[in-house]
Amino acid sequence: MGSLLSPTIANLFMEDFETNDLAYALFEPKHWKIFVNDTCVVWSHRHEKLDLFLHHLNSQSNSIKFTLGVEVDGCLPILDFLLYKLDDVSLSHHVFCKKTHTKQYLHENSHHFLAQKFGVLNILPVP
Repeated sequence: MGSLLSPTIANLFMEDFETNDLAYALFEPKHWKIFVNDTCVVWSHRHEKLDLFLHHLNSQSNSIKFTLGVEVDGCLPILDFLLYKLDDVSLSHHVFCKKTHTKQYLHENSHHFLAQKFGVLNILPVP
């Protein structure tokens, strides 16, 4: 994202998008949660209506295009974790690495702050 202002600008854009464009969708999601440029949606309508909703979202602006990842076997990868349903219908999660993950992290001699280097260690999945 480059600039320190990028997350703020992205949040302002998405706030405006939610207020002005999402409100005019024919079908609304049961839940809509957003984190910068990732959105988690709980959809309570039929799958065909989800396709119409996605088309509506992508027709609102040339500046943003949504993609769709659906739950498979009760699991949904979102951000850097895997969200999954438990038997009691509650949700849980664990750290998730995409297939394209290169397993490359900060080099110990890089010019990053020590706190950033330790932060990388804290997020690594425990084998």
